[in-house]
Amino acid sequence: MIKALRRIHLYLGCFFAPLLTFYVVTGWYQTLNRNRTKTEGEAGDFMSRLTSVHVDQIYPSEKVMAFSPALYRGLVVVMSASLIVTLAIGIVLAFRLNKAKWPVWLSLVLGVVVPLVLLWLGQKR
Repeated sequence: MIKALRRIHLYLGCFFAPLLTFYVVTGWYQTLNRNRTKTEGEAGDFMSRLTSVHVDQIYPSEKVMAFSPALYRGLVVVMSASLIVTLAIGIVLAFRLNKAKWPVWLSLVLGVVVPLVLLWLGQKR
């Protein structure tokens, strides 16, 4: 049972590794490049405030006069780099700990192809 769970964990991890890497890299990019179109009242509701944390590294509040996102931005950069390294280590372990390499390759390929196909299917023509 444990061995089966470990395999499922391994293949799911390999499947989502490319997509997670994509989101980590683009989130990292948003963290370092703050130019974007902002709409009026963006920081009004809770989700908009969380978006401001992701994009601007601030939690908007009417009571605060100024913000300095430098410390939080540094944390996000370290977290992003650490996650990318951790994903790479996980993929290396997946190849090293499995005799059969094809399921790992299949999981990685599907982790790239399935999101691309879903994006393509979501386009209106």
